[in-house]
Order: sequence, then structure tokens, then C-alpha cells
Amino acid sequence: MTTADYLLEAGSDGRPALVAGPTTLSYTELRSASGRLLAALTRLGAGPGSRVGILGANSPFWVAAYLAILKLGAVAVPFPNSRTPEDVQAMQAVAGCRYLCVDERLLGRFRVGFGDEVQVVTDALLRSPGPSDWPSLTIDPDADAALMFTSGTTARPKAVRITDRNLRANTDSIIAYLSLTERDRIFALLPFDYCFGTSLLHSHLRSGGTVVLGGGFLYPEVTLDRLEATTATGLAGVPTLFQTLLRRTTFARRRLTALNKIQQAGGRLASPLIRELVTAAPGAEIFVMYGQTEATARLSYLPPALLDTRLGSIGRGIPGVTLSVLDASGAPVQPGQVGEIWAEGENISPGYLDDPEATAAKFPGGRLRTGDLATVDADGFIFIHSRETDFIKTAGYRVGAQQVEDCVLELEQVVSAAAVGIDDVTLGEAIRVYVTVREAATFETHAVVQHCARRLARYMVPRDVVVLERMPVNSNGKVDKAELRRCAA
Repeated sequence: MTTADYLLEAGSDGRPALVAGPTTLSYTELRSASGRLLAALTRLGAGPGSRVGILGANSPFWVAAYLAILKLGAVAVPFPNSRTPEDVQAMQAVAGCRYLCVDERLLGRFRVGFGDEVQVVTDALLRSPGPSDWPSLTIDPDADAALMFTSGTTARPKAVRITDRNLRANTDSIIAYLSLTERDRIFALLPFDYCFGTSLLHSHLRSGGTVVLGGGFLYPEVTLDRLEATTATGLAGVPTLFQTLLRRTTFARRRLTALNKIQQAGGRLASPLIRELVTAAPGAEIFVMYGQTEATARLSYLPPALLDTRLGSIGRGIPGVTLSVLDASGAPVQPGQVGEIWAEGENISPGYLDDPEATAAKFPGGRLRTGDLATVDADGFIFIHSRETDFIKTAGYRVGAQQVEDCVLELEQVVSAAAVGIDDVTLGEAIRVYVTVREAATFETHAVVQHCARRLARYMVPRDVVVLERMPVNSNGKVDKAELRRCAA
């Protein structure tokens, strides 16, 4: 059995697998579309181990291409279509794809980044009749199934190797703790080239459910109309999505009676906003989760019933994953002490493509060093303080940016907040907070400084506050602090 067979195994033939606007594809139709792309790739010479890029927005074509690559035993390489051609070219220089499945409308813009030697299949193939193939194949479960690029800011893109064993282990874990069934319909707004987005596709296909393609978040109220009209039962997003929904839309006033599961990951959502989310969606279970690309997707979750008593925690390891918070000597920390989160499990990647030095540093002994600093309580629940790279060194103190951001987000007029350090002759780094707000015309930045002065230690109070019309985000929807630091400089 290939991983494509594994993902489609539970889907009843006539049940809806994908909903894209007015188009619905059953599991039979999805398998047929994927089989046509499989036949096309095979004719071009692709086979087990071949690296095949996918470039496009979430669509039936994207899903069919991904399944075709997995069925073939090839390696899927999703490229983010929201990045520049230069970014994609740098990723291709690392991945070395020989084949590319691409939206026809994007081919002209990105073709130069792949060169003439790369064989191309476009979505035009699915718009006309053609042969479909779905042979019986077997694969090595420890072979690479996908290369997923991290959202880091290193000069050379890092491609994380995800094996078939990694993918299946993480998918089974997610289905178990979310209790997914064929009745679940996820409203997919996250791009499938992002590991969080791909995990939604994996888990809902494997459970025989339905993936509703949300169509983007450019116009939030229109997105909410689609969410309501499609009677989706699930919604997943990163903090910026929920910040916008809660403080810039009518989400809290909608009657989303079908919505019963909300997944939040991709960064920490401030506690005041989690409380607002609980109030805004009283009929939904809210799962606060934590993960990394290097762990296929998910590492931990907090059961919804514990949001009141463990607010701010990322919970404990998902089924099959062991999380430890260790000090510099490698010993487990005591409750209240700060250490780094380490992870073990079958979902942990074997490493980065063609980068043994970075692999050795990130995956010593097959375990994952997350780089996230945290504490544990007496019952083993984990509370993240900040990433090692997200501390501001001011006046001799190390200040976690998220503690400042959480304080700022207590102000209901603030939609999003990002604290960064800027050069200062006296302090070393001064704290600047960038915010987006509900009504910029009536917002006074000194109110933020005054609020922080009442709630935080003196050295943690921001020196200044800058209001932005829009917070810069990367292709995964996370706040791009590197861009904010460049702006500050």
C-alpha cells in the first residue's frame, strides 16, 4: 500500500472528498483525477524517488497531483505560490525537482526558476478526457515522501525530509486526539504547501471526511459567508487569522451552528484572544496545538476541557510523541524552571535535505531540538516562554517578546501585536511594538505604553509603539518579524 492508498482507504466511493466552490469531487472522482496525473507523470519518466514539485493555490488539481506523487512513490515538493519567483528559484536550487505540477496561470511567472529541463504538467490536463491509472504498488515506508520548506529566514532554504512513516504516524495521531470521522468537514484556509495545511488534508482524507477549500482570506466577511454556507464542521488557523476574525469581523455574531472543532497552531494565540474565541464559538471544541515542520506537523495539544485551568499551555505530547523540557545539561527541568522542548516519535523527520551539519544540530540522536523555551507544571503541562531567537536583550535583561505582546493584546482595540528589539546606545536594545488596530483614527499609542507600565516590570515596557495598516506575514500567515526588524533599521 502506498501513502496515497492509505489516505484514500477510508473514503467511501460516493462520499464528497473535496468541495471547491460549486464543484464537489467524490472519493471516486478524486482518485480518477489523481490517476490521470499519475499516468501523465509516468509517461514523462517520473518514478519512485523522483522529486516532483507542486506549485499552485489550494485546488482539486493540487490535491490530485499530491496524491499522484505519493502513489508513484515519488517525492512531493510543495512550493509556496505566494512567494516571489526568486524565492521559488532558491528553493528549487535546493530541491532539484525534475518534474513540476503547476497551475497553468502561474507557469509564465515561475517558469524561469525551474529551467527548460524540468518536465511540466499543468491543470489543463484535468480539463479534457484522458487515461487514468491506479496500479497496485508498494513503497519503502522510510523513503522520503515529501520535502517541506521551513518558514525560517536563513539565506539557504531548508527542505525538511518527511518520510511515508512520518506522515502516517502524525496523521494517525491527529485523527486520534481530534476524534475525526467521515462526518467532519474541514474549512481549509491554510495553504497546502504549509505543513499545518497539509496535515488538514491528510487527516480528513484518511478519516473519510471532506475538505472544503476556503478560497483565501483576502475578504474576511466573504470567507465567513462561505464558512456558513458550506456547513463546515471544522476551522483551523494561525494566530493572525483568529486575531482578524475576533476583532475585525462579525465572526462572534454569526450563527455557525455546524462548527464544532476549531484548531489553533502556528504560533501562540494570546490568552485574552483564546477567551474571546471560546465566547465567540460556544458550540465548538477549541484545540490549542503546537508543532513544527520538522515534526511533520503536530507535536502537542491541550484538551478543550482544560482551557480554563491550563490557559496558556500547549498541553502535552500527542499520541505517539514524547515531549521533554530539558536544561542545558540535558536533564529534565523542575516545575517553573525554563528549558528547551525536545521531541521524540515516529513523526520526527530524519533531517534536512543535503545539510548534514544542520541535521546534526537539530536532530541529535534522532530526537528533535525545537528551539522553543518553556516551563512545565507539576502535572507535565508545557508553557512556552519564547523561541530562543525571539528574546529582546534590553538593559541587561532578556525579555520574551510574547510576554509583551500578550500584555498589549489585553487592549481590545488592538488586533495584532509584535514586539521587536531595536538598536539603542544606552539599553543595547529598546523594545518597539508594532500593532494593527480596529480604528486607527481613534487609537492613541501612548495608551499602550501606559497599560504596559501598569502591568509589566519597568524594563519590559516598550519605548515606542508603531501602528501599521497591515502586519507583514510570511507565506504561512505568521508575523514576519525579520521584515519588522528591517523596517526598524
